[in-house]
Amino acid sequence: MHEPSPVRPPRVGIIANPVSARDIRRVVANANSLQLSDRVNIVLRAMAALGACGVTRVLMMPDREGLKPMLERHMARERAAAGHSHAWPQLDWLAMPATGRVDDTFRAAHMMREAGVAAIIVLGGDGTHRAVVRECGQIPIAGLSTGTNNAYPELREATLAGLAVGLHTVGRIPSDAALAFNKRLDVTLNAANGAVRHDIALVDAVIAHEHYIGAKALWRTDSLAAVYLAFAEPEAIGLSSIGGMLAPVGRREHGGLYVELTPPGPDDLATGAADEPLFHLHAPIAPGLLRPIPIHGWRRMVDGEPMRVRQRAGVVALDGEREFTFSQKDCLTITLRERAFRSVDVARCLHYAATQGLLRGTPATALAAQANTAYESTGAEPLAFPSLP
Repeated sequence: MHEPSPVRPPRVGIIANPVSARDIRRVVANANSLQLSDRVNIVLRAMAALGACGVTRVLMMPDREGLKPMLERHMARERAAAGHSHAWPQLDWLAMPATGRVDDTFRAAHMMREAGVAAIIVLGGDGTHRAVVRECGQIPIAGLSTGTNNAYPELREATLAGLAVGLHTVGRIPSDAALAFNKRLDVTLNAANGAVRHDIALVDAVIAHEHYIGAKALWRTDSLAAVYLAFAEPEAIGLSSIGGMLAPVGRREHGGLYVELTPPGPDDLATGAADEPLFHLHAPIAPGLLRPIPIHGWRRMVDGEPMRVRQRAGVVALDGEREFTFSQKDCLTITLRERAFRSVDVARCLHYAATQGLLRGTPATALAAQANTAYESTGAEPLAFPSLP
């Protein structure tokens, strides 16, 4: 007879970018920066909700900015104060070096995928979420907005995000009710030397008339040539606001948007465009920073239809950050992909929890029973929940 396999306790990954919201756009726009203590408090609130739902383990990405020791001190204080009245998840750190670069996020997301986490909670802006999606495979993410440009991650209280993720992780909310599909832009560069580069953007891929990378953050508008958008919402801050203020496309709506900001030059793929723009559009391209944007044309993008970039040379910025250059002999295409990756739909999860009565009565009968069954073999103490009034 085969021995039954031990049931793995439910666990969630957390990737917190310790330096998001500190780029040059924050300086030029006079915006506030998120302090390390604020990030620690956000993680603590998310973990409190995860523990209340029966999530027993949390895997986190290490850092070089001091988040780890500060979080561990706060966790020890919270555990001592709560005693047995609240079950906090066990916090484990990924065994990986911390370099302070985006490579940390790539590696952490890959390791969490290999570890089989049920979901990844992400603290950061568009760039951080893009890095996680590149490596997390089919693992759903839940975004918490802590960056400069936050078109993809919605503004959401960490407690509510942790509650939604926790309820789904322990099986109280099925995937068809908890998860949503998201669009993505696939960027492919076929270089003249035969090399091929693939990359993605969750919100926008921008072409600029520049020939160098320099600072990663893209905020000047005088060199912008074209914007490709997976979605464009009027309430967004960042380069996607150009489309949002021009011809909105929802994140759950079919199609994307292409906006031409300068007419093609004599060496570009199309000719005969008017030199004068149709009009100028004022858009909030960074917090507190509105700029007039010349609009020369726009059209919808179709799922799965590659669009060749009309500009012959320049810089490609993905979700607000310069990533690579291309030349006249290269072929650059951008393709909209619908149903490209999954995320935890916090609003739907909370609505499901309310309509199904998941939080009524004594939470132990509703939440802890299934979670305790899932990790009895670990030797952990059974969850104890206070009764709701």
